[in-house]
Amino acid sequence: MASNEVASKTLSGPDIAAGRLSDEDYDRNFADLHPPLTEHEAFVESDRCFFCYDAPCTIACPTSIDIPMFIREISTGNPAGAAKTIFDENILGGMCARVCPTETLCEEACVRMESEGKPVRIGELQRYATDHWLEAQDAHPFTRADATGKRIAVVGAGPAGLACAHRLAMHGHDVVIFEAKEKSGGLNEYGIASYKTVDGFAQREVEFLLEIGGITIETGKALGRDFTVEELQRDFDAVFLGMGLPGVNGLGVAGEDLNGVVDAVDYIARLRQADDLSSLPVGRRVVVIGGGMTAIDAAVQTKLLGADEVTIVYRRGQERMNASGFEQELAQTKGVLIRHWAKPVEITDEDGHVRAITFERTRDEGGRLAGTGETFTIEADMVFKAIGQAFEPAPLNGSTGGDGAAIALDGGRIRVDDERRTALTGVWAGGDCVAGGEDLTVAAVEDGKVAAESINRALSG
Repeated sequence: MASNEVASKTLSGPDIAAGRLSDEDYDRNFADLHPPLTEHEAFVESDRCFFCYDAPCTIACPTSIDIPMFIREISTGNPAGAAKTIFDENILGGMCARVCPTETLCEEACVRMESEGKPVRIGELQRYATDHWLEAQDAHPFTRADATGKRIAVVGAGPAGLACAHRLAMHGHDVVIFEAKEKSGGLNEYGIASYKTVDGFAQREVEFLLEIGGITIETGKALGRDFTVEELQRDFDAVFLGMGLPGVNGLGVAGEDLNGVVDAVDYIARLRQADDLSSLPVGRRVVVIGGGMTAIDAAVQTKLLGADEVTIVYRRGQERMNASGFEQELAQTKGVLIRHWAKPVEITDEDGHVRAITFERTRDEGGRLAGTGETFTIEADMVFKAIGQAFEPAPLNGSTGGDGAAIALDGGRIRVDDERRTALTGVWAGGDCVAGGEDLTVAAVEDGKVAAESINRALSG
């Protein structure tokens, strides 16, 4: 059953309704979470940077952006130069400025954070520079090299695939991206809270990236359904796999298939694609199970859509939640209750629709999660599953090369080396689909960049 069919089947019930708020409330609730800095604000903030010679912020950035350099360029009135410095290492720097957990990366490493508890607002300065380029510059920041005649297939138009394609195109190669969905962008388009990236920014950034030339995107084309890895190897000089994590982990409890139990990823995608937020049904009492960014995004957005009570329940303590401290605080300031040390054991219904969910309290026993036997119940008319996504290896279909090698898996994801090469000659992979994937846009961009450089070296002999 397709995602939209699942959504329409489960978004019905006596206490689930659309249009709970006024148009003004929807506009206010889903406005830009961090309004962009003004020119004066950017100057003032850039002046706080110490321009450290060892730049711990740059070390903490997965894409190694020269952060002191771009901040200095802003401080001297050169935002276009600052944007170019950012794009040199991260062509999706505009989106990363909006969605990166800077509070646990560059800003946490900032010297001012250590000395004052208030870091330089690096993410907002990065957005100031990249937005300036997208709004004020007509040219692309990079020039494509002479055509090499080599063709590379990229599977997936998410951050990893897009970053890989752009870097390959810079080197003069032709790239064809195959994307299963109808729009490019991956989680940037379908999986991020609407208030973090407003006004269709994900598609604007894709259009900007494609200005390098040499990249073709074919949407509605899925690996394993429309083509195989072997066919790509036959028709292209190299292959990059960046399919992300299309599967959603189940709860493994009774009642999981009831009406009103929803995959958080599917719901967020539907919300992101909605032309009219008032058309999106939401329950009065919502429970979200999980402790990561998806759980936070689902909880906050349902609250902003008009839910009366929204509760996140996580099986371990606050310090073990994958969502950053900032995101947890954001949820709480929006009226979301976060409960720890509990796991779901049963979802009960009334006439086939979820009415309550029972949890068992948990505790840590020497690093192992254990139930205490004590239970409690929360009434709910919508329950969101947000306990992680899973890689689906079936589309690989045992892909093998002429030497008998196959794409190997590690922990259920694709195994790659430091250059993002798989065990199959001529095939690279990156992003969330690989073992060790960090579920971060910026980390996926780095994977795509590293793989592209490796592919270019291989094709250049």
